[in-house]
Amino acid sequence: MNPVLLWFHRLGSPPQFHRFARRWAPWLLGASLPLMAIGLYQALWVVPPDYQQGDSYRILFVHVPAAWMSLFIYAVMAVNAFVALVWRIKLSELLAMACAPIGAGFTALCLATGSLWGKPMWGTWWTWDARLTSELVLLFMYLGVIGLHAAIEDRRAAARAACFLALIGVVNLPIVHFSVDWWNTLHQGSTIRLFGASTMDASMLPPLILMALGTKLWFAGSLLRRTRVALLEAEAGKDWVRKLVEPRQ
Repeated sequence: MNPVLLWFHRLGSPPQFHRFARRWAPWLLGASLPLMAIGLYQALWVVPPDYQQGDSYRILFVHVPAAWMSLFIYAVMAVNAFVALVWRIKLSELLAMACAPIGAGFTALCLATGSLWGKPMWGTWWTWDARLTSELVLLFMYLGVIGLHAAIEDRRAAARAACFLALIGVVNLPIVHFSVDWWNTLHQGSTIRLFGASTMDASMLPPLILMALGTKLWFAGSLLRRTRVALLEAEAGKDWVRKLVEPRQ
């Protein structure tokens, strides 16, 4: 078997995943904090004001990474939901469900910071713009997954139902991403491009990249911690969990 596939196969074992999460979650969370701290410092005090927006644009160094994370986390949740439904892998169910609260938090942060920026720029806290509305729908999808999972008593049935709902919400991801291209919206178009020239000044890119990397690491660490706790609850009657608990007792 391919070494990478073999590693993922072994990681799917609950005891192996527990050991992996216990080891790496603190490191990922610890690495994320200095990255975000340096990124925020540069965003607030190092990069120059925008020639049109002045200092008001600085909130975008939080808003944009939060927006990226809202889409990225939903994609991760949907992939795990698909794996859980097709191959009935319990760990994928737990990973998908652990993604939802983290993704909802980033989506809410995206909407809140967008409103704070929109008031001085657009003169209103909220407008039913295509990008804003589709992002709000994304938040409702996260909350729907969380609520559905909590509403059903049977944990496996609850996870399967919530995974199915998560897959339905995938259709909203391209709408959020391409809304500024498909419709004439107030929201500005993409300024950062992986392929092609970016319209943002080069001096503003380092803090944005640091914030993006920091939020990715924070998500990875949080996901491992949440899934590890959920795994211990789901496997409470198994021998490997009892062996972990007995020495502490």
